[in-house]
Amino acid sequence: MSVDTSGHIEETRLADALSERYLAYAMSTIMSRSLPDVRDGLKPVHRRMIYAMRQLRLDPTSGFKKCARVVGDVIGKYHPHGDASVYEALVRLAQDFAVRYPLVEGQGNFGSIDGDNAAAMRYTEARMTEVARALLEGIDDDSVDFRPTYDGEEQEPVVLSAAFPNLLANGAAGIAVGMATSIPPHNVGEICSAAIRLIRSPDATVADLMEDMPGPDFPTGGLIVEDRTTLLQAYETGRGSMRIRARWSVEQGRFGTWQVVVTEIPYQVQKSRLIEQIADLMEQKKLPLLGDIRDESTTDIRLVLEPKSRGVEPEVLMETLFRATALESRFALNMNVLGADRVPGVRSLREVLRAWLDHRHDVLQRRSRHRLQAVDRRLEILDGFLAVYLNLDEVIRIIREEDDAKAGLMATFSLTELQAESILNMRLRSLRRLEELEIRKEHAALTAERGDLTALLGSEPLRWKKITEEVKAIRKAFGAGALGTRRSELAAPPRAIELSAIEAVEREPLTLILSAKGWVKTLKGHGIDPTAQKFKEGDGFRLAVECQSTDRLCVFATDGRAFTLRAADLPRGRGDGQPIRLLIELSNDEDLVAVFPVREGTRHLLASSAGRGLVIRDEDLVAEKRTGKQVLNLKDAESARICLPVEGDHVVVLGQNRRMLVFPVAQLPEMARGLGVALQKYKEGGLMDACLLSSTDGAAWPDPARIRPFADFRDYLGKRADVGRPAPAWATRKPKPKTPAGG
Repeated sequence: MSVDTSGHIEETRLADALSERYLAYAMSTIMSRSLPDVRDGLKPVHRRMIYAMRQLRLDPTSGFKKCARVVGDVIGKYHPHGDASVYEALVRLAQDFAVRYPLVEGQGNFGSIDGDNAAAMRYTEARMTEVARALLEGIDDDSVDFRPTYDGEEQEPVVLSAAFPNLLANGAAGIAVGMATSIPPHNVGEICSAAIRLIRSPDATVADLMEDMPGPDFPTGGLIVEDRTTLLQAYETGRGSMRIRARWSVEQGRFGTWQVVVTEIPYQVQKSRLIEQIADLMEQKKLPLLGDIRDESTTDIRLVLEPKSRGVEPEVLMETLFRATALESRFALNMNVLGADRVPGVRSLREVLRAWLDHRHDVLQRRSRHRLQAVDRRLEILDGFLAVYLNLDEVIRIIREEDDAKAGLMATFSLTELQAESILNMRLRSLRRLEELEIRKEHAALTAERGDLTALLGSEPLRWKKITEEVKAIRKAFGAGALGTRRSELAAPPRAIELSAIEAVEREPLTLILSAKGWVKTLKGHGIDPTAQKFKEGDGFRLAVECQSTDRLCVFATDGRAFTLRAADLPRGRGDGQPIRLLIELSNDEDLVAVFPVREGTRHLLASSAGRGLVIRDEDLVAEKRTGKQVLNLKDAESARICLPVEGDHVVVLGQNRRMLVFPVAQLPEMARGLGVALQKYKEGGLMDACLLSSTDGAAWPDPARIRPFADFRDYLGKRADVGRPAPAWATRKPKPKTPAGG
């Protein structure tokens, strides 16, 4: 009995309604659009596209069909979304500069590395590649589950059988709601070698697997300039990043002239935009060593860079370009994928490989069971044929004389219904003696095959041996030749090149002014009264740092990161300047601890609010990227509090428990980055303040206007990580609000 609900209104809180609908949208985006499946490495749109092309019989050996036909079938039968987005996905699968192992073979204009768009779908044609066919291998053998399509009229695979390790080979990228994925492509020959190692040694670590697949292999080649430790950590955690540089060489000209030729550019960098970027920087005079750039590319990339002076070293010229342009880019690794249980998660390299192998094991079992059922059915039919071949006259009599021939055959020869039906459907020409010999031959072959299948299903070692053979076949088919040869070279991190001395920046004294609200600017000269400067309404002076125009400035923040800014790049003049958060990627929740010029040979003391610290060289604080460099590691709810130049031989530490400790600087380790060691032991609270103390000159602390001699601190000498003694009254006076330290 149906209930009439017309006109029924159900009241609900707006917050509850929005929450319920947004959660449904988020889950749909995560599971049905943005994240790939760890087993076949495909998103739903790609899986449906390949399956639709198979239904259209677009095999690698068949002819091409219009892309409009393919897109129409995809959106009409399987994927109820816009045709433009589906066509864009198809185009990308055909671009050899976007996909390491294309799944679609295109005919017509499918775009270029310059960023040109593909022709309209009515002009282009497509068919599957051998890689796509490998992904579909055995899909008719009950190897995977199927589900109804959105309208219930068709069936589509939940996942492909994936005889090809597509997730790692082609990578993936996508942005869902609250999560994203970014997986680089790899060399399939190396993936297969690592998979075989994992089969033979199930306890193999990520480090072991990286002996076979040391890093990504991008379609556009280039140099991966990252050390093994960084890559290992990224593959172990499933998160990280790596630098990619263009491949270049020097061509010598007449009379000692030379030019640099770039033949490979980083992955996902459009060549036309790269040239525009370099041209814009040349116009802004930010590439003082580069004289000209020409694009001599045909089907292969060839960018010619001419120096302004032949006296410049090619390495120095390229270093300026790497730092300022997309000739060097950073690829973020985030292996966030859907598991077999449809739950998203970030997985390590070993977990991704294991998931693919487990899927292949499941596919092998399902295909073997399916084949075993087919063999048993055929053997049953053949047994019936052999049973009646000795009594053909009786079979003919029963068929001619009895009303129910099937029942008669079953009763006379003890046949099953399937055997009797097959005999009745037999053609007369099959009654020849030659045919009987063929049937006995087929029966023997199927009996042997049935024994092999039964043994395979009953033995896990045999199954893994079979999978190893399949993986070796994949490696042989796709890991050799022009398609399988490694394109990206794994290179050592480049040596540091000091550019301040050779860049065309006139050396002159500057004073950096930072306002209380984080606006920064520089004024020419030293000895400037910063308090006389004008600031925005509600803003005021915070700190001043005297430096040179050729200096690099270190900005140390409360999240433990160090950023590097070039003094010459900072805004000049007596205006308001520019927010420093536009120059560095620092969240609004964090603040600055110190700003100072980087000096070679100088060291700084870094300490956290928890009272841990370390000594670091200024060179290790340099970070030529907007995201900075994590130098002081912090635990939850901690922050960086101290950044002081090491200009003394002792450290003074004052805790929030009002106990003071003095110990030699030599007891602190010098590190390039880390969590640090304990400066002082606390039962509760943490670090309040610290300073550097000279045993000969004392220290201007806690009052910068008064220098206290070493004798005032002598009674508090101890060992690092001691509790200390109750601090004197002059040390525990309420300090003035701390501002970032200047140089």
